[in-house]
Amino acid sequence: MLTGSCGDPQKKPQVTQDSGPQSMGLEGRETAGQPRVTLLPTPHVSGLSQEFESHWPEIAERSPCVAGVIPVIYYSVLLGLGLPVSLLTAVALARLATRTRRPSYYYLLALTASDIIIQVVIVFAGFLLQGAVLARQVPQAVVRTANILEFAANHASVWIAILLTVDRYTALCHPLHHRAASSPGRTRRAIAAVLSAALLTGIPFYWWLDMWRDTDSPRTLDEVLKWAHCLTVYFIPCGVFLVTNSAIIHRLRRRGRSGLQPRVGKSTAILLGITTLFTLLWAPRVFVMLYHMYVAPVHRDWRVHLALDVANMVAMLHTAANFGLYCFVSKTFRATVRQVIHDAYLPCTLASQPEGMAAKPVMEPPGLPTGAEV
Repeated sequence: MLTGSCGDPQKKPQVTQDSGPQSMGLEGRETAGQPRVTLLPTPHVSGLSQEFESHWPEIAERSPCVAGVIPVIYYSVLLGLGLPVSLLTAVALARLATRTRRPSYYYLLALTASDIIIQVVIVFAGFLLQGAVLARQVPQAVVRTANILEFAANHASVWIAILLTVDRYTALCHPLHHRAASSPGRTRRAIAAVLSAALLTGIPFYWWLDMWRDTDSPRTLDEVLKWAHCLTVYFIPCGVFLVTNSAIIHRLRRRGRSGLQPRVGKSTAILLGITTLFTLLWAPRVFVMLYHMYVAPVHRDWRVHLALDVANMVAMLHTAANFGLYCFVSKTFRATVRQVIHDAYLPCTLASQPEGMAAKPVMEPPGLPTGAEV
């Protein structure tokens, strides 16, 4: 993936300036009888050679890691807070989906499950375990296999958001067709098809070349994979979001002009929030990838390296931001979250009480008659 780790097990000999004005020496251990290697500078006689030397230099000097330990601290906090919040969100959405049997809750539940996989596979196993703890001292086969899971999780998360977008568009613009076609069984089959397609499309990324290790000029396969990633994860989904969200907003405005109240439902508001957050948070990541391919490589320019670290941190923020969006928009979701926390806290309370004492399963506010709404 787009990891900006500062460690690399495949270190090449570094070239240092010698005392002479026109000589360069290879830094390393010198054995007895081994002559010192001298590299003579090559004059810049053609524009083509200057272009290659300025874009992809023959001698790759590692750019310094300006961010330091900030990414490690950020991902640790993101995982420590985001993973429990995502699990709580999944439990609450599972209850709402079982209770209401609405397709939108099934899509949000699948989206949350994909975010959990991203947090475990990319944030924990990729950034923290592989990058920080093991310092990228991992077999290449393991790294490439993990790439399949990482890209599959990203594809699943984005494409499920597309399913949610299409469902909300159909519900608002074609309500009769939506009522006749939507069912929990069909929704689950659509989600299963998307998850299967995401796993299959993640297989070609087994040959993904990590940007930090990308010291050579990009091959055709590298460019194809990077462009396929940008198209399938960002450009095409954002195009779908733009078209469908524009149609939804246009539909609501037409209702307002006709005298009807242009009521924006909770599912529609959540959809607009999810797609807007994704578009904004993933834009720096895609921009850095294209900049790395065609302008300056990550391994040479410290500014691109820093931009890569920041772009990765911003992109991973979307996995934990949806919980706040759901709580802000939906009162039903907030009540369900409180119920989940209360149900988890109640067994601990009952276990801590002495024997013979019973506790009511539901707390009723004082001063209200039985059956009154709060």
